[in-house]
Amino acid sequence: MTAKSKSSKPRPRKRDLPGDIEERIRQRAFELYEQRGRIDGFALDDWLRAESETRGAPKSGSKSKPGRRRRESQFEGD
Repeated sequence: MTAKSKSSKPRPRKRDLPGDIEERIRQRAFELYEQRGRIDGFALDDWLRAESETRGAPKSGSKSKPGRRRRESQFEGD
């Protein structure tokens, strides 16, 4: 095996390692939670939005902003 063949394999960049990506998603999801005023019940929405932003996935066709929905049933009748 030559030195050239060893170096032809691309090395993963540090920011692409799975544990690091998960940590960045976790941090972004927490930021979204704090921006909403620490209101519970949106953990999955926050995680999916953070994952999409972190991985650079295309945004869905929805016109509403994820994580900005208000659960009407929580606020009605108060």
